[in-house]
Amino acid sequence: MKIRNYIIAVVLSAVTVAFVSCNKQENKKEGEAEKQNVQVAIVDTADQNNNFYDNEETFELKTSELEVVGEIKNPGKVDFSKLPVHSVIVKETLLKPDGDTFIGAYRYDGYSLFDILSNFQLDKKNAEDFRPIIDLYVEIENAKGEKVVLTWGEIFYPNHLHEIIIANGVMRIVPSKTKELWSIPESSRLVVSSDLITERNISSPVKITVKSFDINLKVEKGKTPLFSDNLNMVVNGDTVANLKSNPQGLQIQKLHTIFYGRGRGIHSTTPFTGTFLKEFVAKFVTRTKESLQTGLFVVAADDGYRSVYSYSEVCNRNDQADILLVFRPEEKEDAVFRTFPSCDFFSDRAVKAITDIYYFGK
Repeated sequence: MKIRNYIIAVVLSAVTVAFVSCNKQENKKEGEAEKQNVQVAIVDTADQNNNFYDNEETFELKTSELEVVGEIKNPGKVDFSKLPVHSVIVKETLLKPDGDTFIGAYRYDGYSLFDILSNFQLDKKNAEDFRPIIDLYVEIENAKGEKVVLTWGEIFYPNHLHEIIIANGVMRIVPSKTKELWSIPESSRLVVSSDLITERNISSPVKITVKSFDINLKVEKGKTPLFSDNLNMVVNGDTVANLKSNPQGLQIQKLHTIFYGRGRGIHSTTPFTGTFLKEFVAKFVTRTKESLQTGLFVVAADDGYRSVYSYSEVCNRNDQADILLVFRPEEKEDAVFRTFPSCDFFSDRAVKAITDIYYFGK
């Protein structure tokens, strides 16, 4: 009896030690994962749930240090450990002379530019002349020296936030019948999920430079009447068109909206009618890899108000949330030409009384 009790006691003691040891190991692993901000995904290889985007292995991408510089008060390195992880799904396609080339479909996990840039305080160099932040853009550079641009509006104003990320993880979205396995990138990646042709998705981003667009426009705040009955299309300094009515040959579109400003709140619930800006500018600006990556438009008003748009957010969307060019000839003392960015939550980038649309880029 004594021997049996002794054996039981020894076994129980061993089990207790093993249990405590396992708990310590698990706690250690959890602590390490928490420090690294790693998102652990369970792979549903049997396709047992309704989620199409967890069926394959997630691969970790080698992440480079990322610094933020430019027109900010507190430049420095990005601390990814303090940022939440977001996921986006994309169909990557590159521009080729003989037709766009599909690369693969992926789920990317990583850190949104919204979160990355949120705590960097702006220090606009043109703030004395033009305080609004809608003329800001960022230039993102990778380890190879490749550069792409995104506007501040693309990052902070869209209806759908956190869809531009620096990815540190990737999963293939594999067709259930063909089982095609797309190539997996090896390093971190800028991913702009709203782009149709994904030339802005560059690998190994290392620097973000915040800039206000350098253009000399006379500002007359509170100007009355705010009016311009024609607008110029200017490409790299050359005036290529003058518009006095709706662009000829383009279909009239009607977009319904809740028109809401960041400062004044609700403006109206009236639909906007006009033509797609992308169809008008397509007559004068060619779609190239360079324009997709670095092209910028500046839409300028009679009072010096202006907004910056990237070529890709105007002409390269996959979400059909297009920017409308509105012509209202009945408004004899206000506006006439204006833009309506249906992609935005706020109305701030809707420029009215447009005098010029400038394009800068190749």
